[in-house]
Amino acid sequence: MGEDAYLPKIQMSVLSPVEEKQAILAAIVESTVDAIISKTLDGIITSWNPAAVKMFGYGEDEAIGKHISLIIPNDRLDEEAFIISQIKAGVKVEHFETVRMAKDGKFISLSLTISPILDEEGKVIGASKIGRDISERKRAQEKQAMLASIVAATDDAIISKTLQGIITSWNPAAERLFGFTEEQAIGKHISLIIPDDRLDEETYIIGKVSRGVKVDHFQTIRKTKDGKLVPLSLTVSPVINESGNIIGASKIARDISAEQASQQEKARLYEHLKVLNEKKDDFIALASHELKTPLTSMSAYLQILARLETDAKNKTFVDKLQNQLKKLSSLVNDLLDVSKIEAGKLHFEKEDFDLRKVIEGAIDMIVHVNPDYSITFESVNSKCIITGDSHRIEQVIINLLTNAIRYSPDSNSLKVYLIEEDNQIKVAVEDHGIGIAQEKLENIFSRYYRIDGSNGKVSGLGIGLYICHEIVSRHNGKIWAESTLGKGSTFWFTLPR
Repeated sequence: MGEDAYLPKIQMSVLSPVEEKQAILAAIVESTVDAIISKTLDGIITSWNPAAVKMFGYGEDEAIGKHISLIIPNDRLDEEAFIISQIKAGVKVEHFETVRMAKDGKFISLSLTISPILDEEGKVIGASKIGRDISERKRAQEKQAMLASIVAATDDAIISKTLQGIITSWNPAAERLFGFTEEQAIGKHISLIIPDDRLDEETYIIGKVSRGVKVDHFQTIRKTKDGKLVPLSLTVSPVINESGNIIGASKIARDISAEQASQQEKARLYEHLKVLNEKKDDFIALASHELKTPLTSMSAYLQILARLETDAKNKTFVDKLQNQLKKLSSLVNDLLDVSKIEAGKLHFEKEDFDLRKVIEGAIDMIVHVNPDYSITFESVNSKCIITGDSHRIEQVIINLLTNAIRYSPDSNSLKVYLIEEDNQIKVAVEDHGIGIAQEKLENIFSRYYRIDGSNGKVSGLGIGLYICHEIVSRHNGKIWAESTLGKGSTFWFTLPR
Protein backbone atom coordinates (compact mmCIF):
# COMPACT_ATOMS: atom_id res chain seq x y z
CA MET A 1 0.00 0.00 0.00
CA GLY A 2 1.03 3.60 -0.54
CA GLU A 3 1.45 6.10 2.23
CA ASP A 4 -1.84 7.84 1.35
CA ALA A 5 -3.78 4.77 2.51
CA TYR A 6 -2.79 5.54 6.09
CA LEU A 7 -3.58 9.26 5.91
CA PRO A 8 -7.04 9.18 7.64
CA LYS A 9 -5.58 7.33 10.63
CA ILE A 10 -2.68 9.75 10.85
CA GLN A 11 -5.06 12.71 10.66
CA MET A 12 -7.37 11.18 13.32
CA SER A 13 -4.42 10.49 15.55
CA VAL A 14 -3.42 14.14 15.64
CA LEU A 15 -6.97 15.27 16.64
CA SER A 16 -7.49 16.32 20.22
CA PRO A 17 -10.00 14.30 22.27
CA VAL A 18 -12.52 17.17 21.99
CA GLU A 19 -12.08 17.39 18.24
CA GLU A 20 -12.33 13.62 17.91
CA LYS A 21 -15.58 13.60 19.91
CA GLN A 22 -17.01 16.41 17.78
CA ALA A 23 -16.07 14.53 14.60
CA ILE A 24 -17.85 11.40 15.84
CA LEU A 25 -20.96 13.40 16.80
CA ALA A 26 -20.95 15.14 13.41
CA ALA A 27 -20.74 11.77 11.65
CA ILE A 28 -23.68 10.48 13.70
CA VAL A 29 -25.77 13.58 12.95
CA GLU A 30 -25.00 13.25 9.23
CA SER A 31 -25.79 9.54 8.97
CA THR A 32 -28.76 9.07 11.32
CA VAL A 33 -32.28 8.50 9.93
CA ASP A 34 -33.68 10.81 12.63
CA ALA A 35 -34.11 14.49 11.85
CA ILE A 36 -31.76 16.49 14.11
CA ILE A 37 -32.41 20.22 14.27
CA SER A 38 -31.04 22.93 16.52
CA LYS A 39 -32.67 26.30 17.13
CA THR A 40 -32.33 29.40 19.24
CA LEU A 41 -34.67 30.13 22.14
CA ASP A 42 -36.49 32.44 19.70
CA GLY A 43 -37.18 29.43 17.46
CA ILE A 44 -34.71 30.31 14.68
CA ILE A 45 -33.27 27.20 13.04
CA THR A 46 -29.47 27.03 13.31
CA SER A 47 -28.74 23.49 12.03
CA TRP A 48 -30.57 21.02 9.75
CA ASN A 49 -29.16 17.56 9.10
CA PRO A 50 -29.62 15.43 5.91
CA ALA A 51 -32.37 13.35 7.57
CA ALA A 52 -34.32 16.59 8.18
CA VAL A 53 -33.91 17.45 4.48
CA LYS A 54 -35.28 14.03 3.52
CA MET A 55 -38.10 14.11 6.07
CA PHE A 56 -39.42 17.65 5.55
CA GLY A 57 -38.37 18.37 1.97
CA TYR A 58 -36.61 21.68 2.74
CA GLY A 59 -32.93 21.98 1.80
CA GLU A 60 -30.46 23.15 4.45
CA ASP A 61 -30.27 26.61 2.83
CA GLU A 62 -34.10 26.83 2.86
CA ALA A 63 -34.41 26.00 6.56
CA ILE A 64 -31.48 27.59 8.41
CA GLY A 65 -32.35 31.11 9.51
CA LYS A 66 -36.10 30.44 9.31
CA HIS A 67 -38.43 30.11 12.28
CA ILE A 68 -39.23 26.56 13.41
CA SER A 69 -42.93 27.29 12.65
CA LEU A 70 -41.87 26.51 9.06
CA ILE A 71 -42.73 22.86 9.87
CA ILE A 72 -45.37 23.31 12.57
CA PRO A 73 -49.09 23.13 11.57
CA ASN A 74 -51.09 26.20 12.62
CA ASP A 75 -53.20 24.27 15.11
CA ARG A 76 -50.06 23.10 16.94
CA LEU A 77 -48.12 26.38 17.30
CA ASP A 78 -48.91 26.51 21.04
CA GLU A 79 -46.77 23.35 21.46
CA GLU A 80 -43.68 25.39 20.58
CA ALA A 81 -44.34 27.82 23.43
CA PHE A 82 -44.65 24.88 25.88
CA ILE A 83 -41.46 23.22 24.61
CA ILE A 84 -39.41 26.47 24.78
CA SER A 85 -40.67 27.13 28.33
CA GLN A 86 -39.45 23.67 29.37
CA ILE A 87 -36.10 24.15 27.63
CA LYS A 88 -35.56 27.60 29.25
CA ALA A 89 -36.09 25.92 32.60
CA GLY A 90 -33.38 23.41 31.67
CA VAL A 91 -35.86 20.54 31.40
CA LYS A 92 -35.44 17.92 28.69
CA VAL A 93 -38.62 17.01 26.78
CA GLU A 94 -38.65 13.30 25.92
CA HIS A 95 -40.86 11.22 23.59
CA PHE A 96 -43.22 14.10 22.83
CA GLU A 97 -45.59 12.70 20.18
CA THR A 98 -46.93 15.26 17.75
CA VAL A 99 -47.47 16.08 14.08
CA ARG A 100 -45.30 18.23 11.84
CA MET A 101 -45.74 19.38 8.24
CA ALA A 102 -43.46 18.78 5.24
CA LYS A 103 -42.83 21.19 2.40
CA ASP A 104 -45.47 19.49 0.20
CA GLY A 105 -48.11 19.86 2.95
CA LYS A 106 -47.93 16.23 4.04
CA PHE A 107 -48.42 15.64 7.79
CA ILE A 108 -45.82 13.49 9.56
CA SER A 109 -46.30 11.82 12.95
CA LEU A 110 -43.18 12.34 15.05
CA SER A 111 -41.74 11.44 18.42
CA LEU A 112 -39.63 14.41 19.58
CA THR A 113 -36.84 14.55 22.11
CA ILE A 114 -35.76 18.17 22.82
CA SER A 115 -32.70 18.98 24.93
CA PRO A 116 -31.36 22.35 26.10
CA ILE A 117 -28.13 23.65 24.45
CA LEU A 118 -25.83 25.20 27.03
CA ASP A 119 -22.97 27.66 26.53
CA GLU A 120 -19.59 27.41 28.31
CA GLU A 121 -21.08 29.10 31.36
CA GLY A 122 -23.97 26.60 31.54
CA LYS A 123 -26.55 29.06 30.30
CA VAL A 124 -29.37 27.75 28.05
CA ILE A 125 -28.95 29.36 24.63
CA GLY A 126 -31.01 27.10 22.41
CA ALA A 127 -32.52 23.67 21.86
CA SER A 128 -31.52 20.50 20.05
CA LYS A 129 -34.42 18.51 18.63
CA ILE A 130 -34.38 14.88 17.50
CA GLY A 131 -37.45 13.94 15.45
CA ARG A 132 -38.25 10.28 14.73
CA ASP A 133 -40.89 9.47 12.11
CA ILE A 134 -43.50 7.24 13.79
CA SER A 135 -46.07 7.39 10.97
CA GLU A 136 -45.83 3.65 10.30
CA ARG A 137 -46.12 2.88 14.01
CA LYS A 138 -49.13 5.19 14.29
CA ARG A 139 -50.82 3.55 11.33
CA ALA A 140 -50.11 0.14 12.81
CA GLN A 141 -51.52 1.26 16.17
CA GLU A 142 -54.63 2.70 14.51
CA LYS A 143 -55.11 -0.49 12.51
CA GLN A 144 -54.57 -2.56 15.63
CA ALA A 145 -57.08 -0.44 17.55
CA MET A 146 -59.62 -0.75 14.74
CA LEU A 147 -59.17 -4.52 14.56
CA ALA A 148 -59.44 -4.78 18.35
CA SER A 149 -62.65 -2.76 18.21
CA ILE A 150 -64.09 -5.02 15.51
CA VAL A 151 -63.11 -8.16 17.44
CA ALA A 152 -64.69 -6.76 20.61
CA ALA A 153 -67.90 -5.59 18.91
CA THR A 154 -68.62 -8.44 16.48
CA ASP A 155 -71.37 -11.00 17.12
CA ASP A 156 -69.06 -13.77 15.89
CA ALA A 157 -66.87 -15.62 18.36
CA ILE A 158 -63.22 -14.92 17.49
CA ILE A 159 -60.66 -17.20 19.11
CA SER A 160 -56.93 -17.60 18.53
CA LYS A 161 -54.88 -20.61 19.54
CA THR A 162 -51.42 -22.10 19.16
CA LEU A 163 -50.71 -24.97 16.80
CA GLN A 164 -50.89 -27.17 19.90
CA GLY A 165 -54.49 -26.02 20.43
CA ILE A 166 -53.91 -23.75 23.44
CA ILE A 167 -56.32 -20.79 23.48
CA THR A 168 -54.51 -17.43 23.39
CA SER A 169 -57.40 -14.99 22.84
CA TRP A 170 -61.15 -15.08 23.51
CA ASN A 171 -63.42 -12.18 22.51
CA PRO A 172 -66.68 -11.06 24.24
CA ALA A 173 -68.81 -12.86 21.62
CA ALA A 174 -67.00 -16.12 22.49
CA GLU A 175 -67.94 -15.53 26.14
CA ARG A 176 -71.60 -15.05 25.18
CA LEU A 177 -71.65 -18.03 22.83
CA PHE A 178 -69.81 -20.63 24.93
CA GLY A 179 -70.38 -19.32 28.47
CA PHE A 180 -66.70 -19.38 29.48
CA THR A 181 -65.11 -16.06 30.52
CA GLU A 182 -61.81 -14.91 29.01
CA GLU A 183 -59.99 -15.91 32.22
CA GLN A 184 -61.57 -19.38 32.15
CA ALA A 185 -60.70 -20.01 28.48
CA ILE A 186 -57.23 -18.55 27.83
CA GLY A 187 -54.51 -21.08 28.50
CA LYS A 188 -56.91 -24.02 28.15
CA HIS A 189 -56.95 -26.47 25.23
CA ILE A 190 -59.51 -25.82 22.48
CA SER A 191 -61.07 -29.21 23.31
CA LEU A 192 -62.78 -27.25 26.08
CA ILE A 193 -65.57 -26.55 23.57
CA ILE A 194 -65.30 -29.61 21.28
CA PRO A 195 -67.65 -32.57 21.80
CA ASP A 196 -65.80 -35.87 22.31
CA ASP A 197 -67.12 -37.35 19.07
CA ARG A 198 -65.68 -34.43 17.07
CA LEU A 199 -62.14 -34.22 18.46
CA ASP A 200 -60.75 -35.62 15.20
CA GLU A 201 -61.94 -32.41 13.47
CA GLU A 202 -59.31 -30.45 15.42
CA THR A 203 -56.56 -32.67 14.03
CA TYR A 204 -57.90 -32.09 10.51
CA ILE A 205 -58.17 -28.28 10.97
CA ILE A 206 -54.72 -27.88 12.56
CA GLY A 207 -53.25 -30.03 9.78
CA LYS A 208 -54.70 -27.66 7.18
CA VAL A 209 -53.66 -24.48 9.00
CA SER A 210 -50.13 -25.79 9.63
CA ARG A 211 -49.71 -26.01 5.84
CA GLY A 212 -50.94 -22.43 5.42
CA VAL A 213 -54.39 -23.45 4.14
CA LYS A 214 -57.42 -21.45 5.24
CA VAL A 215 -60.49 -23.48 6.26
CA ASP A 216 -63.68 -21.73 5.09
CA HIS A 217 -67.31 -22.23 6.22
CA PHE A 218 -66.64 -25.51 8.02
CA GLN A 219 -70.00 -26.49 9.51
CA THR A 220 -69.79 -28.41 12.77
CA ILE A 221 -71.06 -28.66 16.36
CA ARG A 222 -69.42 -27.21 19.47
CA LYS A 223 -70.48 -27.35 23.13
CA THR A 224 -71.05 -24.59 25.66
CA LYS A 225 -70.12 -24.47 29.34
CA ASP A 226 -73.55 -25.85 30.31
CA GLY A 227 -73.22 -28.76 27.84
CA LYS A 228 -75.53 -27.34 25.16
CA LEU A 229 -74.59 -28.27 21.58
CA VAL A 230 -74.46 -25.34 19.12
CA PRO A 231 -74.27 -25.64 15.31
CA LEU A 232 -71.50 -23.39 13.99
CA SER A 233 -69.88 -22.28 10.75
CA LEU A 234 -66.11 -21.98 11.27
CA THR A 235 -63.51 -20.04 9.31
CA VAL A 236 -59.98 -20.83 10.48
CA SER A 237 -56.93 -18.91 9.20
CA PRO A 238 -53.19 -19.31 9.87
CA VAL A 239 -51.53 -16.78 12.22
CA ILE A 240 -48.15 -15.79 10.79
CA ASN A 241 -45.35 -13.99 12.67
CA GLU A 242 -42.93 -11.34 11.33
CA SER A 243 -40.56 -14.05 10.09
CA GLY A 244 -43.33 -15.60 7.96
CA ASN A 245 -43.69 -18.66 10.20
CA ILE A 246 -47.12 -20.09 11.08
CA ILE A 247 -47.42 -19.91 14.86
CA GLY A 248 -51.12 -20.50 15.41
CA ALA A 249 -54.66 -20.21 14.14
CA SER A 250 -57.40 -17.60 14.26
CA LYS A 251 -60.92 -18.99 14.36
CA ILE A 252 -64.17 -17.14 13.58
CA ALA A 253 -67.23 -19.08 14.77
CA ARG A 254 -70.74 -18.08 13.68
CA ASP A 255 -73.82 -19.51 15.37
CA ILE A 256 -76.04 -20.89 12.61
CA SER A 257 -78.83 -22.20 14.87
CA ALA A 258 -81.32 -19.60 13.59
CA GLU A 259 -80.25 -20.16 9.99
CA GLN A 260 -80.71 -23.93 10.29
CA ALA A 261 -84.07 -23.48 12.00
CA SER A 262 -85.12 -21.12 9.20
CA GLN A 263 -84.01 -23.61 6.54
CA GLN A 264 -85.92 -26.39 8.28
CA GLU A 265 -89.02 -24.20 8.49
CA LYS A 266 -88.68 -23.28 4.81
CA ALA A 267 -88.36 -26.96 3.92
CA ARG A 268 -91.44 -27.77 5.99
CA LEU A 269 -93.42 -24.95 4.36
CA TYR A 270 -92.21 -26.01 0.91
CA GLU A 271 -93.42 -29.56 1.49
CA HIS A 272 -96.73 -28.25 2.82
CA LEU A 273 -97.18 -25.97 -0.20
CA LYS A 274 -96.18 -28.81 -2.50
CA VAL A 275 -98.93 -30.99 -1.03
CA LEU A 276 -101.48 -28.16 -1.28
CA ASN A 277 -100.41 -27.46 -4.87
CA GLU A 278 -100.79 -31.11 -5.78
CA LYS A 279 -104.26 -31.16 -4.21
CA LYS A 280 -105.17 -27.99 -6.08
CA ASP A 281 -103.96 -29.45 -9.37
CA ASP A 282 -105.88 -32.67 -8.65
CA PHE A 283 -109.01 -30.63 -7.96
CA ILE A 284 -108.61 -28.58 -11.17
CA ALA A 285 -108.05 -31.74 -13.20
CA LEU A 286 -111.07 -33.48 -11.63
CA ALA A 287 -113.33 -30.42 -11.90
CA SER A 288 -112.30 -29.78 -15.52
CA HIS A 289 -112.87 -33.41 -16.43
CA GLU A 290 -116.28 -33.47 -14.74
CA LEU A 291 -117.28 -30.23 -16.49
CA LYS A 292 -116.49 -31.65 -19.94
CA THR A 293 -119.47 -34.06 -19.93
CA PRO A 294 -122.25 -31.50 -19.17
CA LEU A 295 -120.62 -28.96 -21.52
CA THR A 296 -120.60 -31.50 -24.35
CA SER A 297 -124.27 -32.28 -23.69
CA MET A 298 -125.18 -28.58 -23.56
CA SER A 299 -123.36 -27.98 -26.84
CA ALA A 300 -125.26 -30.81 -28.52
CA TYR A 301 -128.64 -29.58 -27.25
CA LEU A 302 -127.89 -26.01 -28.36
CA GLN A 303 -126.97 -27.22 -31.87
CA ILE A 304 -130.31 -29.08 -32.09
CA LEU A 305 -132.13 -26.02 -30.75
CA ALA A 306 -130.39 -23.78 -33.29
CA ARG A 307 -131.64 -25.99 -36.15
CA LEU A 308 -135.21 -26.16 -34.78
CA GLU A 309 -135.60 -22.51 -33.77
CA THR A 310 -137.23 -20.34 -36.43
CA ASP A 311 -137.91 -17.19 -34.48
CA ALA A 312 -135.14 -14.67 -35.31
CA LYS A 313 -134.99 -13.21 -31.79
CA ASN A 314 -134.80 -16.61 -30.13
CA LYS A 315 -132.20 -17.74 -32.67
CA THR A 316 -130.05 -14.73 -31.65
CA PHE A 317 -130.22 -15.86 -28.03
CA VAL A 318 -129.22 -19.40 -29.00
CA ASP A 319 -126.22 -18.06 -30.97
CA LYS A 320 -125.11 -16.01 -27.97
CA LEU A 321 -125.46 -19.05 -25.73
CA GLN A 322 -123.32 -21.08 -28.12
CA ASN A 323 -120.63 -18.38 -28.13
CA GLN A 324 -120.54 -18.27 -24.33
CA LEU A 325 -120.44 -22.05 -24.23
CA LYS A 326 -117.43 -22.04 -26.57
CA LYS A 327 -115.63 -19.62 -24.23
CA LEU A 328 -116.42 -21.82 -21.23
CA SER A 329 -115.27 -24.93 -23.10
CA SER A 330 -112.04 -23.14 -24.05
CA LEU A 331 -111.36 -22.25 -20.39
CA VAL A 332 -112.04 -25.83 -19.29
CA ASN A 333 -109.72 -27.16 -22.00
CA ASP A 334 -107.01 -24.76 -20.87
CA LEU A 335 -107.41 -25.90 -17.26
CA LEU A 336 -107.15 -29.51 -18.40
CA ASP A 337 -103.99 -28.69 -20.35
CA VAL A 338 -102.44 -26.99 -17.29
CA SER A 339 -103.18 -30.03 -15.11
CA LYS A 340 -101.65 -32.27 -17.77
CA ILE A 341 -98.56 -30.07 -18.00
CA GLU A 342 -98.10 -30.17 -14.21
CA ALA A 343 -98.55 -33.96 -14.23
CA GLY A 344 -96.18 -34.33 -17.22
CA LYS A 345 -98.97 -35.89 -19.28
CA LEU A 346 -99.54 -33.28 -21.98
CA HIS A 347 -99.66 -35.41 -25.13
CA PHE A 348 -97.90 -34.52 -28.39
CA GLU A 349 -98.17 -36.15 -31.81
CA LYS A 350 -95.12 -35.72 -34.03
CA GLU A 351 -95.60 -35.56 -37.79
CA ASP A 352 -94.47 -33.50 -40.77
CA PHE A 353 -96.90 -30.67 -41.55
CA ASP A 354 -97.11 -27.41 -43.48
CA LEU A 355 -96.89 -24.59 -40.93
CA ARG A 356 -98.13 -22.07 -43.51
CA LYS A 357 -101.40 -24.00 -43.91
CA VAL A 358 -101.83 -24.25 -40.13
CA ILE A 359 -101.41 -20.47 -39.78
CA GLU A 360 -103.85 -19.78 -42.63
CA GLY A 361 -106.41 -22.13 -41.06
CA ALA A 362 -106.08 -20.43 -37.68
CA ILE A 363 -106.50 -16.98 -39.29
CA ASP A 364 -109.64 -18.12 -41.16
CA MET A 365 -111.11 -19.44 -37.91
CA ILE A 366 -110.42 -16.18 -36.02
CA VAL A 367 -111.73 -13.98 -38.89
CA HIS A 368 -114.91 -16.09 -39.00
CA VAL A 369 -115.53 -15.36 -35.30
CA ASN A 370 -114.35 -11.71 -35.61
CA PRO A 371 -115.57 -10.57 -39.07
CA ASP A 372 -114.74 -6.91 -38.35
CA TYR A 373 -111.03 -7.69 -38.03
CA SER A 374 -108.50 -7.61 -40.86
CA ILE A 375 -105.56 -10.00 -40.46
CA THR A 376 -102.65 -9.69 -42.90
CA PHE A 377 -100.41 -12.70 -43.36
CA GLU A 378 -96.90 -12.17 -44.73
CA SER A 379 -94.76 -15.12 -45.83
CA VAL A 380 -92.18 -15.50 -48.59
CA ASN A 381 -92.53 -19.23 -49.35
CA SER A 382 -95.67 -21.07 -50.38
CA LYS A 383 -94.82 -24.02 -48.11
CA CYS A 384 -93.06 -24.42 -44.77
CA ILE A 385 -92.70 -28.06 -43.73
CA ILE A 386 -91.69 -28.77 -40.12
CA THR A 387 -92.01 -31.69 -37.69
CA GLY A 388 -94.21 -31.44 -34.61
CA ASP A 389 -97.79 -31.50 -33.32
CA SER A 390 -99.81 -29.39 -35.78
CA HIS A 391 -102.84 -29.19 -33.44
CA ARG A 392 -100.75 -27.87 -30.54
CA ILE A 393 -98.98 -25.31 -32.78
CA GLU A 394 -102.40 -24.23 -34.07
CA GLN A 395 -103.45 -23.84 -30.43
CA VAL A 396 -100.51 -21.44 -29.88
CA ILE A 397 -101.35 -19.34 -32.96
CA ILE A 398 -105.07 -19.12 -32.10
CA ASN A 399 -104.21 -18.10 -28.54
CA LEU A 400 -101.85 -15.34 -29.75
CA LEU A 401 -104.42 -14.07 -32.29
CA THR A 402 -107.22 -14.12 -29.70
CA ASN A 403 -105.08 -12.19 -27.20
CA ALA A 404 -104.08 -9.68 -29.87
CA ILE A 405 -107.75 -8.92 -30.58
CA ARG A 406 -108.71 -8.97 -26.91
CA TYR A 407 -106.05 -6.42 -25.97
CA SER A 408 -106.60 -4.13 -29.01
CA PRO A 409 -110.01 -2.55 -28.30
CA ASP A 410 -109.32 0.50 -30.50
CA SER A 411 -107.86 -1.37 -33.49
CA ASN A 412 -109.27 -3.69 -36.15
CA SER A 413 -106.14 -5.01 -37.86
CA LEU A 414 -103.36 -7.51 -37.09
CA LYS A 415 -100.32 -8.81 -38.90
CA VAL A 416 -98.91 -12.33 -38.87
CA TYR A 417 -95.39 -13.06 -40.13
CA LEU A 418 -93.77 -16.36 -41.11
CA ILE A 419 -90.01 -15.99 -41.52
CA GLU A 420 -87.68 -18.83 -42.54
CA GLU A 421 -84.05 -18.66 -41.42
CA ASP A 422 -81.15 -21.11 -41.79
CA ASN A 423 -81.98 -23.44 -38.92
CA GLN A 424 -85.28 -22.18 -37.54
CA ILE A 425 -88.73 -20.82 -38.35
CA LYS A 426 -89.98 -17.57 -36.77
CA VAL A 427 -93.66 -16.72 -36.36
CA ALA A 428 -94.89 -13.31 -35.14
CA VAL A 429 -98.29 -11.83 -34.29
CA GLU A 430 -98.27 -8.02 -34.28
CA ASP A 431 -101.08 -5.87 -32.86
CA HIS A 432 -101.69 -2.16 -32.28
CA GLY A 433 -103.27 -2.51 -28.86
CA ILE A 434 -102.68 -1.28 -25.32
CA GLY A 435 -99.16 -2.74 -25.06
CA ILE A 436 -97.36 -4.20 -22.05
CA ALA A 437 -95.11 -2.42 -19.55
CA GLN A 438 -91.46 -3.54 -19.81
CA GLU A 439 -91.25 -4.70 -16.19
CA LYS A 440 -94.18 -7.11 -16.81
CA LEU A 441 -92.87 -8.73 -20.00
CA GLU A 442 -90.73 -11.27 -18.13
CA ASN A 443 -93.76 -12.57 -16.19
CA ILE A 444 -96.40 -12.87 -18.91
CA PHE A 445 -95.65 -16.55 -19.60
CA SER A 446 -96.03 -17.49 -15.92
CA ARG A 447 -98.97 -19.58 -14.82
CA TYR A 448 -102.04 -17.55 -13.70
CA TYR A 449 -100.26 -14.23 -14.39
CA ARG A 450 -102.60 -11.53 -15.72
CA ILE A 451 -101.68 -8.04 -16.91
CA ASP A 452 -103.70 -5.42 -15.04
CA GLY A 453 -103.45 -2.84 -17.87
CA SER A 454 -106.91 -3.76 -19.10
CA ASN A 455 -108.41 -2.55 -15.80
CA GLY A 456 -110.41 -5.75 -15.43
CA LYS A 457 -112.24 -5.38 -18.77
CA VAL A 458 -110.61 -8.49 -20.24
CA SER A 459 -111.58 -11.88 -18.81
CA GLY A 460 -109.30 -14.89 -18.51
CA LEU A 461 -107.40 -17.04 -16.04
CA GLY A 462 -103.90 -16.07 -17.11
CA ILE A 463 -102.98 -19.55 -18.36
CA GLY A 464 -103.14 -19.19 -22.16
CA LEU A 465 -99.59 -17.84 -22.57
CA TYR A 466 -98.32 -20.33 -20.00
CA ILE A 467 -99.67 -23.16 -22.16
CA CYS A 468 -98.17 -21.53 -25.29
CA HIS A 469 -94.79 -21.39 -23.58
CA GLU A 470 -94.97 -25.06 -22.63
CA ILE A 471 -96.01 -26.15 -26.14
CA VAL A 472 -93.26 -24.14 -27.86
CA SER A 473 -90.65 -25.29 -25.30
CA ARG A 474 -91.66 -28.93 -25.85
CA HIS A 475 -91.01 -28.31 -29.56
CA ASN A 476 -87.48 -27.09 -28.64
CA GLY A 477 -88.42 -23.54 -29.57
CA LYS A 478 -88.54 -20.18 -27.80
CA ILE A 479 -91.35 -17.68 -27.23
CA TRP A 480 -91.10 -14.02 -26.21
CA ALA A 481 -92.81 -10.66 -26.56
CA GLU A 482 -91.74 -7.17 -27.61
CA SER A 483 -94.00 -4.29 -26.61
CA THR A 484 -94.36 -0.54 -26.24
CA LEU A 485 -96.98 0.64 -23.78
CA GLY A 486 -99.85 2.33 -25.62
CA LYS A 487 -98.57 1.33 -29.08
CA GLY A 488 -98.97 -2.43 -29.27
CA SER A 489 -97.15 -5.74 -28.95
CA THR A 490 -95.49 -8.37 -31.10
CA PHE A 491 -95.40 -11.97 -29.87
CA TRP A 492 -92.70 -14.15 -31.41
CA PHE A 493 -91.99 -17.84 -31.28
CA THR A 494 -89.41 -19.97 -33.02
CA LEU A 495 -89.47 -23.61 -34.08
CA PRO A 496 -86.52 -25.68 -35.29
CA ARG A 497 -86.55 -27.02 -38.83
